[in-house]
Amino acid sequence: MAEKEPIGVIGVGWVGLVTAACFADLGHEVYARDVIQEKVDSLTRGEVPIHEPGLAELVRKNAARLHFTTDMDEVLENAHLLFCCVDTPPTYSGDADLSRVEKVVEEIGDSTDHAIVMKSTVPVGTGRAIARKRVDVGYVSCPEFLKEGSAVTDFMHPDRVVVGADEGSEEFGKRVAALYEPLEAPIVMTDVASAEMVKLASNAFLATKISFINEIANVSEELGADVQEVAKGMGLDERIGSQFLRAGIGYGGSCFPKDVSALKQLAGNTGYHFQLLTAVIEVNELQKRRTIGKLQKHLGSLVGKEIALLGVAFKPDTDDVREATALVLAARLQGEGAHVRVYDPVAIENARDMLGGASIAGSALEAIDGADAAVLVTEWSEFAELDWNEVRGRMRQAVLIDGRNYLPRETLEAAGFAYEGVGR
Repeated sequence: MAEKEPIGVIGVGWVGLVTAACFADLGHEVYARDVIQEKVDSLTRGEVPIHEPGLAELVRKNAARLHFTTDMDEVLENAHLLFCCVDTPPTYSGDADLSRVEKVVEEIGDSTDHAIVMKSTVPVGTGRAIARKRVDVGYVSCPEFLKEGSAVTDFMHPDRVVVGADEGSEEFGKRVAALYEPLEAPIVMTDVASAEMVKLASNAFLATKISFINEIANVSEELGADVQEVAKGMGLDERIGSQFLRAGIGYGGSCFPKDVSALKQLAGNTGYHFQLLTAVIEVNELQKRRTIGKLQKHLGSLVGKEIALLGVAFKPDTDDVREATALVLAARLQGEGAHVRVYDPVAIENARDMLGGASIAGSALEAIDGADAAVLVTEWSEFAELDWNEVRGRMRQAVLIDGRNYLPRETLEAAGFAYEGVGR
């Protein structure tokens, strides 16, 4: 068996740690560098600070092949393919903040033996700009397509792997592609700019599907149709597909909002107005706020009302609260004069400082106790297992807004709830 190539990972956040752990599981020695000593120390002890199913187990299983460090020289000495996994948050202008990427490029220096493999989401054109400045360093674009809550599975069983390499870095591109060959997935070899665009375009398209089905849901509510039946009928068309056709109260997280805005900004920087993405963003923001109107329909004025929000993570099986719908709802409800209680089984500590004056509950029943209404925001499985007859007895008024169409409507109505889904 051929010896596995050692790999460097720069930035051990969510993407970086999943990348490092999965490559280690494939048999590679991985040298993972982060600037935070406390994080490096805890990871070396096998302590994983991120809630991602299967990740902690993978880190502990492959501890012998995972080398966590703050020393860039240690990474450069042991690995020549350097996966850049640092954060690229949006700036106030809407452009991506590439300062962390630029710092990594600076630290690598000039070396014909090393290649930057860009996992971080960057604007189209970033790779070529870096290659012009650092002509001696190889550059490969290899965007990630991981979903929070299923990242390990997504890495090990990808739909496709995209590898972008321009003239001068083709051999590095082939070496990166070879790393993924054991996964037996289609490998798309292309140029750097196209690889960068694949990432942004993919997330923007998925966000567009979500906003589209939410618009259909809103119209369905007015016309008496059931959006779940509509989505089923649409999704069976192989040209459309069923994924991302679930109506709800808006998407969130670290990828869709950022990547949709980034692509819209990139287009604007060229002088092109991306009208479709403008509408996608507007629909998503309005969708979050429609819940307020549904509560007012049942309760009238929300001043002094007790409202329970079930779930704060932007999706289940993650502790990520970036761009989470619950944060918008909590702020809006408090603006309407309501008293807000919030419960989440995993993500509450990450959201505590962003919830304003909302009360933090230790359980779903504690949040619901004495409430005038409850809003299911995140479809955690434990909410489906609640005894809704008991819940009804604990509430002051039995109003439930199911923001994910997750709960059994018939069961809730039989228990005496005024039930509102999305598009039903």
